[in-house]
Amino acid sequence: MKHSNGRTEKPQTSDRKRAATSPQVSVVIVNFETGDLLSEVVATLFASDTQPLECIVIDNASRDDSIETLRQRVDDPRVKILAMPTNLGFAAGCNQGISHSVGDYVLILNPDCLLQDDVIGQLVSALEENENAGAAGPLILNLDGSEQRGCRRNIPTPWQIFCVGTGLYRLMPQHPRFRSFNQTGSNLPEDNVVVQGISGACMLITRTAIERVGVFDERYFMHFEDLDWCMRAGESGREIVFVPDAVAVHVGGVSGRGRPYRVEAYKHASLIRFVRSNFAQYYPSAFVACVSAIVYMRLCALILRMMVFGRPQHQKGWSSLFLNNDGNDTASDVPGNPDDSTRNE
Repeated sequence: MKHSNGRTEKPQTSDRKRAATSPQVSVVIVNFETGDLLSEVVATLFASDTQPLECIVIDNASRDDSIETLRQRVDDPRVKILAMPTNLGFAAGCNQGISHSVGDYVLILNPDCLLQDDVIGQLVSALEENENAGAAGPLILNLDGSEQRGCRRNIPTPWQIFCVGTGLYRLMPQHPRFRSFNQTGSNLPEDNVVVQGISGACMLITRTAIERVGVFDERYFMHFEDLDWCMRAGESGREIVFVPDAVAVHVGGVSGRGRPYRVEAYKHASLIRFVRSNFAQYYPSAFVACVSAIVYMRLCALILRMMVFGRPQHQKGWSSLFLNNDGNDTASDVPGNPDDSTRNE
């Protein structure tokens, strides 16, 4: 199989297949009104070569039939459903699942992210091969086979955000001081590589890393909680590994298409929180305030544009700060109304 960037996948070898004695993996899925996709995703977990010890589904007060459909289609005692009375958001939902998990590894998985072949086994192997690794993520593809933005990236700094927000990056897009922190445009590596950040749509974390780094920061309702965790992991001495031979397909945009303005508001609020939480001590306060103002101005401009022209189908520039490059949000990244308990990250 060839991806859109021209790289040919290497065939799976037998030594990557894992037996039933594999290290125990707990899968945590935060669900919010994802319909039939949730049951399809869970079913693929138990059809893989490395089957998880358990699958914990945190349902954030869904009002559709996604949970009922899951109960009907996947009759497996390893599936545990925890129904939340209100929508906790993605980070808090993941933390609920982690607190109930018992595996040596915890796979954070979006309810619209389908794993191919032996992804779990490959991610476990990558972590076992690197004693300093705390988390590993696969190559995540869009439905058209292109690489999805965010599955391998650098940590965005206030300076990079400033350059993107003001359009400065267009002057020298390949210069190290101006180029994008997303690595989507570069060739895929042949082997596993250490990166600064991976996507929370599919992220395998070791139990020891959770104990050392902590869980997700629940102040993030949607977006940037994964990068925040990756940054804290790096500061603690844990490495983040990107595994190009492990492939997942992320549908995206399942549960929040009807709430575009609120989605954008939460995204931008999380970006500002990320900057202030992780960089305020390294950058002048005036510059951090300037970056925050730019983020708010871009949000206002984006909402006005959406009101007049509708939501753009192809996003570039500013939208590269966020995960997907297909014009949609991930299912677990999409909030509803914070006042009616229908939110989800």
